Amino acid sequence: MTTPANSSSLPTAAVPHSAAVSPSVAKKLPRQFRDLLALDDFERHARRRLPNMIYQYVAGGVETGQGIAGNFDAYQRFKFIPRMFRDVSGRDQSVNLFGHRYQHPFGVAPLGGASFVAYQADIALARAARSMNVPMILSASSLVKLEDVHAANPDAWFQAYLAGDQPRIDRLVDRVEAAGYQTLVVTGDTPMLGNREHNTRSGFSMPIKITPKVAFESAMNPRWLLGTVAQTFLRHGAPHFENTDAERGPPMMSSKVRNTNARDKLCWKNVEAIRKKWRGNLVIKGLMSPQDAFIARDLGADAVILSNHGGRQLDHTIPPLYTLAEIAAAKGDMKVIIDSGIRRGTDVMKAMALGADFVFLGRPFLYATVVAGQAGVEHAMGILRDEIDRDLALLGVRTPGELDGSYLRKL
Repeated sequence: MTTPANSSSLPTAAVPHSAAVSPSVAKKLPRQFRDLLALDDFERHARRRLPNMIYQYVAGGVETGQGIAGNFDAYQRFKFIPRMFRDVSGRDQSVNLFGHRYQHPFGVAPLGGASFVAYQADIALARAARSMNVPMILSASSLVKLEDVHAANPDAWFQAYLAGDQPRIDRLVDRVEAAGYQTLVVTGDTPMLGNREHNTRSGFSMPIKITPKVAFESAMNPRWLLGTVAQTFLRHGAPHFENTDAERGPPMMSSKVRNTNARDKLCWKNVEAIRKKWRGNLVIKGLMSPQDAFIARDLGADAVILSNHGGRQLDHTIPPLYTLAEIAAAKGDMKVIIDSGIRRGTDVMKAMALGADFVFLGRPFLYATVVAGQAGVEHAMGILRDEIDRDLALLGVRTPGELDGSYLRKL
């Protein structure tokens, strides 16, 4: 059940250090975790706990769904060529990024509206990331104040959705800096929202409209209604879009829609101005073309995140995995990070063999929050950690940095 206690109901020590399913290990797992052996399992369990409209909001892509399907298919097209008779003892999957040594090569991607899917999800995700020593990116579309998330995890990154209005941008950047964030992520793939027909079909809207269908679905899912919605209102009041601008945004359920005006005016001159103003790490997210990645590099971006927004913006968009190698080959000092479609340790290995410095995942960790709050996210991260450890050994390397294109063939 998703309740306020979920974020801390199971201590970190209860989260296993191995995803093995031997009887001895299974006995140590909380009962609710015993069927959670892979990241996909979290979606199956979370779907049973959520109204269909909320599940579709998280899981859906746009239009025909080819963008999201293509992301998964891209990883299936690459096959491994492992190396044998190598000493792979002492494996280490830690990665250095922006002067921080992260324990694992993956982090939590930004998840808009996460705290309406699971109670205080942004806080649970931030605390899990801190516990596991991996980065977490807070979405500008979050319902929890960026200052509160930073207090829960001082190493969290902040992702901004920006309008092409420089004074407005400057005010938000000032707020993010004042809160203590060291890494700012500027997203470029949202000049307008994609055509998410699944939301219309399921009854989900923004702002939320209490139609008979919505009311019935909510009533039929009391764990979500009482554990997430009711507890949010009782403990924190009406959820607002807290971080789209320097000022607090409107309530999620009001007739006023969060301010998305002038996003279609955002351009590279704004990114250049942000680079001059922002003294921390600057990451540009939502790029797919090598040309855009190299513009970001030349403007002084510290990293780019290759992403097609998880298939939620333009349908039939190329999976970023297909342009990764070309971009990585000419990245210079810039870090190249990737998300969209990663679900297994083998996916992480494929991305890093093609030149990625790091990867991010979104939906699986949000589903884990639905299942068991912070402890669920830590369990999901532990599963991915253990998969990566096995994969390193079976590929014949000790660290992700040893991987390169010679370990892969595209079929």
